[in-house]
Amino acid sequence: MSAETVLIHRNIPDSFGTNAYLSDPDFARLLRVYGAPDLVAAVEPHFIRLGQLVRADLDQLALAADSHPPVLKSRTRSGADWQSIDKHPSYVALERHAFSGFGLAAMSHRGGVFGWPAPLPPVIKYGLTMLFVQAEFGLCCPVSMTDALTRTLTKFGSAELVARFRDRLITQDFAELFQGAMFMTEQDAGSDVGAITTAARPAGDGTWRLTGDKWFCSNADADLAMVLARPEGGAAGTRGLSLFLLPRVLADGQRNSYRIVRLKDKLGTRSMASGEIVLDGATAYLVGEPGAGFKQMTDMINMSRLSNAVRSAGLMLRAAQEALFIARHRRAFGGKLVALPLMRRQLVKLMVSAEQGRSLALHTADCLRRADAGDAEAAKLLRILTPLMKFRTCRDARKVTGDGMEVRGGSGYIEEWSDARVLRDAHLGSIWEGTSNIVALDVARSIRREQTLGVLKAYLGRLLEAPGIPAVSKRALGRALDRAAAFAAEVAADPAREAETRRMASGLYHAASAIVLAYEAARIGSDMRRLALAHLVLRHRLSARDPLAPDDDDADVCDALLSQAPIDATLALSLAPGAAS
Repeated sequence: MSAETVLIHRNIPDSFGTNAYLSDPDFARLLRVYGAPDLVAAVEPHFIRLGQLVRADLDQLALAADSHPPVLKSRTRSGADWQSIDKHPSYVALERHAFSGFGLAAMSHRGGVFGWPAPLPPVIKYGLTMLFVQAEFGLCCPVSMTDALTRTLTKFGSAELVARFRDRLITQDFAELFQGAMFMTEQDAGSDVGAITTAARPAGDGTWRLTGDKWFCSNADADLAMVLARPEGGAAGTRGLSLFLLPRVLADGQRNSYRIVRLKDKLGTRSMASGEIVLDGATAYLVGEPGAGFKQMTDMINMSRLSNAVRSAGLMLRAAQEALFIARHRRAFGGKLVALPLMRRQLVKLMVSAEQGRSLALHTADCLRRADAGDAEAAKLLRILTPLMKFRTCRDARKVTGDGMEVRGGSGYIEEWSDARVLRDAHLGSIWEGTSNIVALDVARSIRREQTLGVLKAYLGRLLEAPGIPAVSKRALGRALDRAAAFAAEVAADPAREAETRRMASGLYHAASAIVLAYEAARIGSDMRRLALAHLVLRHRLSARDPLAPDDDDADVCDALLSQAPIDATLALSLAPGAAS
């Protein structure tokens, strides 16, 4: 089915079979902003291939997997004590697509995926993840953790550990694949990682024995897991923690000494097994330096936070694109829904939040590429942009997916459609790897301890100098950046103003995303729709407004945005603060 084919039965539009990549023209434009021409030529066919699967085969698999959660079995049929998790065939099929068909966990670590001779840059991995998650969110957690565990093991693990396990983490051969996980959360030590009580003692043979209770372990039957534990006699707090690699099955084929007590009955990500695990002298391998575990695990956590933000952006894209599709094709009150003033306003709001998330996610992915290549400035940018995105994008996804469900109406509340699943899954982003309060405080911590704010402000200022950004836009965006940065500096420096931290993080996020949107518009050149979106961020997120005053008439811009027609600079500038002066 082509991207243009539309299924409508009894006035109920169905996007099934439409191509999620081809029907979203901004995707192709952004791929060219962040990817070199030869790279784009190599990978775009796979974006198109995945785009065709997202609203067809993958969506049906995701619906079935969500309806048939995994089941924990503690014995074989002959009575042997051997725990296993039965996954629905639909979930296993999704695993094959993600790990084998698209190599999402492998592409950052070796050449050969899609025939590209070197590891693919993060923007490709996260761009594909934004597509894949529009069908299935739960599996993206194991994919992300496998990718992040490989990165952490490679950076900090001994040569022996890397040689023993790495190849199986990065293979696309599904039968040989090792999946990864991260076991950190405990009942008495949720966000307070320094309170972890899981104990580690040396076994005398180069391995360690772990004892403790891990309360929330996603991908519970992973082949390998990174575990934080406190060696006997270790210092209190995070400084006494070490990082360990925990295999599910030992070298002799015996099951390791830990058991899954139960699987969680969750609001969302029902397809993926999250469990409670008791470690009973489990064999593990020390990763990196003793006592440096929290610092090393932070690298894995930050990769997971970035992935969470990317996935939230993908969920918003799914919700916004579905809402736009329905509004364009459903008729009510004598015309198409998209012609109704309130609906138009609602759709544009969905679009603004989704595009903010997409732009900042892709731009941060490019910062990751530069940071991994040794760029110190990019490393600082990554340090502040990751929690900024994790904070705001994940929160926005909860609202966007809920408002998107409204556009479909009653059918959106029915499990046969994607809306209910997407809405449930969206709520997890704000909890995994740090709640909103935790990551907002981490933004402030990065400013206070690592001086990230000045680096971010200077960098965004340089983006504003990109040829093609109109002077009026530069002035308005520059003023917003100055105010957001000044407020952030004040809040981060004053412990008495901790209660303002979330507002501070939101301001920085909106200023940064608006500038990135304008930068992308300048790079694209032929279409200023992203500049129009940047101005809408200024108007609705960073400007003082009287809630009872008449609103400005931006009907022409709404028409262009909702029709996905190109927008010229004049039309985009009509939204800019001070454009008339």
